[in-house]
Amino acid sequence: MSGARDGWIDRVGLIGTGIMGAPMALNLLKAGYAVTVHSRTRSKAEDVLGAGAVWADSPSAVAEVCDVVITVVPDSPDVAEVYLEDDGVCAGLRAGCVAVDMSTVSPDMAKRVSANVVALGGSFLDAPISGGKTGAEAGTLAIMVGGEGDALERVRGVLEAMGKAIVHCGPCGAGQLTKLCNQIICGLNLLAVSEAMVFAKRVGLDPKTMLEVVSKGAAGSWAVENLGTRMERRDFDPMFMVDLQQKDLRIALDSALSERVPLPGTSMVHQLLGANQAAGEGREGTQALVKVLERLAGV
Repeated sequence: MSGARDGWIDRVGLIGTGIMGAPMALNLLKAGYAVTVHSRTRSKAEDVLGAGAVWADSPSAVAEVCDVVITVVPDSPDVAEVYLEDDGVCAGLRAGCVAVDMSTVSPDMAKRVSANVVALGGSFLDAPISGGKTGAEAGTLAIMVGGEGDALERVRGVLEAMGKAIVHCGPCGAGQLTKLCNQIICGLNLLAVSEAMVFAKRVGLDPKTMLEVVSKGAAGSWAVENLGTRMERRDFDPMFMVDLQQKDLRIALDSALSERVPLPGTSMVHQLLGANQAAGEGREGTQALVKVLERLAGV
């Protein structure tokens, strides 16, 4: 049992069994942890429950029985609800518990939740993730951690069940700020691949052949291999939804505005993805950006 490896850790709770949370919970089970889950939509947890997880009726019920509580929810208001409402994590949190929020939210929200958790005798880490659905399934996520280093070391074994690169980025909020850097880079890589795909089609190249060769050279990237290939196959199922990318870019742009940092490329990607949303494509994968550029180019 991984619980024995980590000494004090026996039961891990995970709240939010969506595209990312469900495979993360499955990896925790594979690693030998006893896992308790909660989600707003129970049907999304069925695969995890079938694999051996235990259901809890509320976030507070998860916290009451777990040594570590992990949250993976869409946005800052969702984190506030999960932690701070009457039946939230803080209502059931035990002293000594480590709460790990792996959502992507504003740094200010991370600090607000941390203050509440610490006041109850717990520890809090903001630990957003990168790697998409494929990384969540493979257990190879990059995990960007803000908070106390001692708390991170206590739960490192738990995080290693879900991620390959676990990096302490600084105090509370630093994990979220690092994730915003990640999303700025991802957004511009997404735009670059989309533009290359549309250009290839317009000039008569076979996009599949183009992707095969450029992936082996200086243009090779996660975006080429994972998003470009899906664009070529016309597979727009989400590894990460347009709506969620837009939320992340909005947080990045708001943070940049407060720090007086111009982000012209990020602003452009945000506007173009807005065209996906206007076309009813917000719940498709971010690779759907190629459709916006195809419409602009008449391809």
